[in-house]
Amino acid sequence: MRVLVPIDDSDPARTALEHAVTTHPDATITVLHVINPSLTMYHGEMSYDYERLIDLEEDRSESLFETAREIADEHGASIETETVIGQPSRSIVEFAAENDVDQIVLGSHGRSGVSRVLLGSVAEKVVRRAPVPVTVVR
Repeated sequence: MRVLVPIDDSDPARTALEHAVTTHPDATITVLHVINPSLTMYHGEMSYDYERLIDLEEDRSESLFETAREIADEHGASIETETVIGQPSRSIVEFAAENDVDQIVLGSHGRSGVSRVLLGSVAEKVVRRAPVPVTVVR
C-alpha cells in the first residue's frame, strides 16, 4: 500500500503524519511538500528573484522533512520525501494519480492567519478531486 501525506508547517499536518504511520505501519509512506510559488511571492519577498525564492522554500522543506522523519522514527516507521512546485490541491491530486498512491492522509487545515485563509480549502479540493480515498485528520 502507498500512502501520501502532504505536509506544511501546521499542527494538523503533523497529526496527519502520526495518523498515517500508526494506521498504516506496513505502507510505503510518502511525505509531500508543495511549494506554492504564488504564496511565496505573497510573503513580500519580491526583491528576490523567483529562483532564489524557490531555493529558500526548498531549504525550508528540508526542515519540514526532518521533523517528519522524527515523527516516523518515534513510531518505528520510515518515510520517503518529495517536493513539488505548484498549486497545492492540484499538485497533491496529480502526485497521487501519477505515483500509484492508494490513500491520501492530510490535515484538515494548514497554517494560521492569512495562509490559513488561502490554504483552508486544500483539504476540501483534494477530497473532491482525488482519485483515491482521502482521510482528513483534525
